Amino acid sequence: MSAAETTLVVIAKECLPGRVKTRLNPPLTLEQAARVAAAALDDTLEAVSALPARRRILLFDGTVAPAAARGYEIMPQVSGGLDERLAAMFDAVDGPTLMVGMDTPQITSALIAPVFDEWPSGTDAWYGPANDGGFWALGLREPTGDLLRGVPMSQNDTGNHQLNRLARAGLDVEFLPELTDVDTIHDAVAVARQAPHGRFAHTLRECLELRSELVAL
Repeated sequence: MSAAETTLVVIAKECLPGRVKTRLNPPLTLEQAARVAAAALDDTLEAVSALPARRRILLFDGTVAPAAARGYEIMPQVSGGLDERLAAMFDAVDGPTLMVGMDTPQITSALIAPVFDEWPSGTDAWYGPANDGGFWALGLREPTGDLLRGVPMSQNDTGNHQLNRLARAGLDVEFLPELTDVDTIHDAVAVARQAPHGRFAHTLRECLELRSELVAL
């Protein structure tokens, strides 16, 4: 399956104080947490900008999309749990589709480039595990929401449930590298150290510049 046939979807939430990255408060204020989240989303959109996607979609929960998503189709998220929101998106697209989240700003285009090369013969899905037990990327050769609907999300065993669902459907899964999701301040520091030159790391340094344990960032 060639790159020219693959759709890219970035799932995101409008980065407003109190709506995003609230687990970073404290030590961040809610306003700072929103700034950090916005920087993570910008880094994510920049990282995937070089990929030769057939179609680019921002699966968006909010009113004002970020400027970095210029040129993306904006697909509003439906109501319901995360499984329902992802399922509705996969039902709405056709052809090979890769979905990535906004909580792994350390991603690079090279990291997910294999999905936009020719898919290995027999590969039905791509899966990017996250260190918290979830996943940061999911690609389906033949997208269908039933592969996600009903999977318990935001748990430490979400990934196992999702992989079991794919296995029960008889799908052959290729794996992308495991990444750290930015959930806590410790995650944020670890990710900033992995990708020290991005907007995310710069914004985190600005917000926490007085904290001595972050000197190494």
